[in-house]
Amino acid sequence: MSSLHSSDLTRATVDLLTEMIRNACVNDGTPDSGFEHRNADTLEKFFAGAPVSVRRFESHPGRVSIAFTVEGSDPEAEPLTLLGHTDVVPVDRPKWTKDPFGAELIDGRIYGRGATDMLYITAAMAAVTREVALSGTAPRGTLTFVGLADEEARGGLGAKWIAENEPDAFSWKNCLSEEGGSHLPVHDGSDALVVVVGEKGAAQRRLVVHGDAGHGSAPYGRASAVALIAEAARRVAAAAPGIRSDELWEGYVRSFRFDADTEAQLLRGEGYEALGDLAGYSHAMSHLTIASTVLRAGSAINVLPSTAYLELDIRPLPGQTQDDIDALLREALGDIADQVEIQHLITEDASVSPTSGPLYSAIVDTFAEFFPDAPVVPTIAAGGSDLRFARFRGGVGYGFALHRPGQTLGGVLNQLHGHDEYVELDDVSLTAHAYRSLVRRFLGA
Repeated sequence: MSSLHSSDLTRATVDLLTEMIRNACVNDGTPDSGFEHRNADTLEKFFAGAPVSVRRFESHPGRVSIAFTVEGSDPEAEPLTLLGHTDVVPVDRPKWTKDPFGAELIDGRIYGRGATDMLYITAAMAAVTREVALSGTAPRGTLTFVGLADEEARGGLGAKWIAENEPDAFSWKNCLSEEGGSHLPVHDGSDALVVVVGEKGAAQRRLVVHGDAGHGSAPYGRASAVALIAEAARRVAAAAPGIRSDELWEGYVRSFRFDADTEAQLLRGEGYEALGDLAGYSHAMSHLTIASTVLRAGSAINVLPSTAYLELDIRPLPGQTQDDIDALLREALGDIADQVEIQHLITEDASVSPTSGPLYSAIVDTFAEFFPDAPVVPTIAAGGSDLRFARFRGGVGYGFALHRPGQTLGGVLNQLHGHDEYVELDDVSLTAHAYRSLVRRFLGA
């Protein structure tokens, strides 16, 4: 790894990553948070003097996304767009042992909020795009890097806003973003690399119930909204959607090379503990999931509340509709379903790109350049990313990065939104050089 660490590309990526972490673009989900203009300004300074076209998008004061485009020499050639987000989630400072915005390099790791999610990839994308721009030779296809605001709040002031208000600002045909290139802990000790080809959708629900208002000292004969919402929560928690087995799930399970009995168990949705720290992710990859996350009732201890509600974070797989989910909830509620109002909050279909085509082939070939003996395993992300907006607009989108041997998918997932978040310098270097290789391969840069 030493030659990668010492390269100009790695140094540029690390320097940019460090500054972006220190900019502390914390998105708490409210419109006035984020402050992504700081990272947009840092990126504009980073590209100063490079022959690129620059566009800024300010969807709300301070919520700035920014795009840098290197025009291709052949209008018929395939374009490539790199979608890197610049915001990060909040931190619980007392639970960090490192400065969350210090970007300290300690024992080969760069610590800081957003180091893994996804500023190291964003920095690598920017560094490679600038390198192409400064090379003096135009790529055949047009290359665009976009630093996007608001991904951590589902992109309403970032990628979604651009897709709806400036859809032709750059190409959505072939897009890369977070997160891929980690290794699977294959049972026989061999290797396999992950590429993310899709992601689950959103089916957020609020279950609302009503009861009798009154004084807390005289509850007799009054219908309790609290008791009813508690029973609704119990019944929903007991719901057990069945496994959704498809080609992606079956290929994922078989890539671990378990014994025949373990493999058969997993294929029918049992025995997830065999997957170790990937058990939760793997269950989510193969099931519609329902998580009860917000419960509200009342405001004063001596008042019987007339309304209570429960909010559910529901994540459907491709092909599962919003109507399917409402039907499942009504079935789970049973004989109290008529007393429960089901409200829709954020709803989006799941999205998936094919495991074929020029961009997917370029990813597979790039992985083979660095890890020639590792098969590539396509997976579905349990969470969301900005890639879904490319897919909604008819393009393809894949999660792409690269990690050192032994850096497993479970290990990477455990870093996301965690305390003392860090990224390994090896992974920063590998990701930057993998993006360089893929861009050259795909665009003829």
